[in-house]
Amino acid sequence: MKIVAVDIFPVRQFTYVKITTEDGLYGLGEASLSGRNMAVVHAFDHLTPLLLGQDATRIEHIWQDIYRGTFWRGGPVLQSALAGIDIALWDLAGKALGVPTYRLLGGKARDKVLVYRHVGGATPQDLAERAQALREEGYKVMRISPITQVSEGVFDPVWAIRKGVAHTEGLRRSDEDVEIIFEAHTRLTPARAIELCNALEPYRPFYVEDPTRSENPAAFRHLRAHTNVALGTGEQLHDKWAFRELIEDELIDYLRVDLCHTGGITEGKKIAAMGEVHYQELACHFTGSPVATAAMLHLSLAIPNCAVLEYGPAADWMMDVTPHDWRIEDGYIFASDSPGLGIDINEEAARQHPPNIPDEPPHWRRADGSVNDW
Repeated sequence: MKIVAVDIFPVRQFTYVKITTEDGLYGLGEASLSGRNMAVVHAFDHLTPLLLGQDATRIEHIWQDIYRGTFWRGGPVLQSALAGIDIALWDLAGKALGVPTYRLLGGKARDKVLVYRHVGGATPQDLAERAQALREEGYKVMRISPITQVSEGVFDPVWAIRKGVAHTEGLRRSDEDVEIIFEAHTRLTPARAIELCNALEPYRPFYVEDPTRSENPAAFRHLRAHTNVALGTGEQLHDKWAFRELIEDELIDYLRVDLCHTGGITEGKKIAAMGEVHYQELACHFTGSPVATAAMLHLSLAIPNCAVLEYGPAADWMMDVTPHDWRIEDGYIFASDSPGLGIDINEEAARQHPPNIPDEPPHWRRADGSVNDW
């Protein structure tokens, strides 16, 4: 199955990769990198010539060649591009053999995958009401992120922590059984993260997500020594080496792998195996489109250590661009028996949604005008 074409589709804030072989089969992957999508698109100026003529069944070999075969390796742009390639090849492999991709990853380790939904609200009562509506739909796990700006573009960590704790308390009082994931979005210093985590402990969070930046494992070692809540991070990390110290030193409990930034299914499965040794579980980060969801779903079905995955319903236009056939039921996601990942791309619909340019995330400031992580 020689690769004869690599087509890139930048669609709004997403980037899709379609790899076609000489027999007409194709696979679809996602290489989205929010805020830097066009950098990924142009990475294929370099990567496409390396793929043409390759045997599409040699997924591990292609991964290694793209990652290690050139001098420059890693980073969010190159790893997102590699992820798009890898996911497309796993989709293609399933289609070629007529089986769902999870069958090629070892078969089902579970029948379904628990998902969580994001819920927000201007006040604790508003948050609780919105969460109740999702509970009535069957969702059991809620992610909240009330660590926000005090005014337009201005972030005050003291105010944000107080607000975050108040919202968590309100949600817990309204529902003793709901699982709460608290997302801090890397906005806090380690000292402030300790303050937050300790204040949240009475409300039994499932875990606190990205309490501080993830590049420096020593920060999580310091945090780990001063709080008892479960910790999760990893969506900003790009390969197994970046996860290594966090895993081996047991500095976190949940691995927030984003398959679209971490080299795809091939690398995600290896990170999961590393975490299994330390009784850590995957809680995959959601890039935002059905293609990413398909990749997360098939990997999560096939590994023994999956706790939960992030999910959000696709907009109508997205359903037109990337039709898919999984289903959500009672707070779980189920895969179909379709070959590959169970996804496709409508190229005509994709062209009707050009890329967002510019696509720049917010730039936040402290009260003194200094930069704060968004």
